[in-house]
Amino acid sequence: MRTPIGSRSAMNEVDLDAIHNVSAFEELARQRMDPGGFAYYSGGAWDEVTLRDNVAAFRRRRLLPRVLTGVAEPDTTTTLLGREVTLPIGLAPASQHGLAHPEGEVATAAAAARAGVVMCLSTWSNRSIEDVGAQPSGPRWLQLYLLEDRGLTADLVARAVAADFDALVLTVDLPVPGYRERELAVRFSPPQSFGNFPAAPGPDDTMMEMVGAVHAQGLTWDDLAWIASLSRLPVAVKGVLAPQDALLAVDNGAAAVWVSNHGGRQLDRSPAAIDALPAVVDAVAGRAEVYVDGGVRRGIDVATALALGARAAFIGRPYLYALAAAGAAGVSRCLELLRAELVTAMVLLGVGELGELGPQHVL
Repeated sequence: MRTPIGSRSAMNEVDLDAIHNVSAFEELARQRMDPGGFAYYSGGAWDEVTLRDNVAAFRRRRLLPRVLTGVAEPDTTTTLLGREVTLPIGLAPASQHGLAHPEGEVATAAAAARAGVVMCLSTWSNRSIEDVGAQPSGPRWLQLYLLEDRGLTADLVARAVAADFDALVLTVDLPVPGYRERELAVRFSPPQSFGNFPAAPGPDDTMMEMVGAVHAQGLTWDDLAWIASLSRLPVAVKGVLAPQDALLAVDNGAAAVWVSNHGGRQLDRSPAAIDALPAVVDAVAGRAEVYVDGGVRRGIDVATALALGARAAFIGRPYLYALAAAGAAGVSRCLELLRAELVTAMVLLGVGELGELGPQHVL
C-alpha cells in the first residue's frame, strides 16, 4: 500500500512548552504518522546495531567541567562554508518530509530560517528546490545523489544556483540501499511524486527498489570533480567514515567532509559516527571543514562533537519527529531545546566561544 503524504491521525494540539527534550517527539510522531512512513524514518539496516550505537557512543563519553571561568553568556555563532549561522547545529538531509506533515520541506525551511541554521534539502524531497528557495531567506544547501540521468543531476545543480542555495552536499554512502527490514516488513512505497524530478513509481514499487533504479552505480572520485565543475558552489562530501576517504575527498576538491553512517541505514556494524570523527579530523588536518551526524539527541552531544573536532553537528530524526508532532513550530521547539542545552553545557565546561571546545573537555 502506498504511503500517503502527510497522513496524520486526528489528535490534540501538542503543548510544546511541556516538551523538554527532543527525544520526546518520537512517540508523538509514532502516534501521528502512517505506520509505513514512521518505519521509513525510524528504521536502520540489518540488526540496527549501528543505529543504536550512534546514540550510545555519545553516552559513553564523559565531559570534564571547568569552574570559576567567568563564563556567563557563551557565543554559539559560527560560520559554515563562509556563511554565519546562529548555532553549530544543522538539519541533515532527509527525504520525504511530506510523510511527517502536509507542508513538508517548506515547513522545515521556515523553522530553519527563523532559527538561523542550515537546512540541507534532500534530492528526494516532496517539495521542490524552488518551493524551499521561496521561503524566508536562510542558509540552505542541496544534497545530491548522482543519478543515472547525468543531465537531470546537472539540472538539479543549476536550479539550486538559481534558487540561491549556498552549497552542494554529495552523498556518497548509498551506492545501493542498505538492507532495511522495517521497510521490507511494511513494503514501504514512495508517494506518487517528488518535488525535484519526475519520478513515477509503479503501484508495487518500494522506496528501496526505486532508489536502486534511479541512483547511478559504480561512482568514483572523478564524479566528485564533475559535480564541483557544474557550479561555483562549495561541495561537501557526506557519508565518510574512513580517514583515507576523507583525504581523497579533500584532494579532489571537497570544501567539507561530513562524517556519517547515514543514520545507521546503510552498512550495519559500521562505526558510530562520533567514534569515527577524531581520525577523520586528524586526516583532514584543517584543510576542510568537518561535520558529523548520527545519534545527536542533546546539546551536550553537540558540545562533544565540537570538542572532538567537528565544526557542526547535524540532526535528522529529531527534527523529522518534531515536524510530525507540530509542523514548523515543532522543528523550532526542537532547535530551541538543543540551543538551550548547548548554552548550559558551554557554561559548565567553562567555554565562552565554540572554538574553545577541545579534546581536553572529553574523557
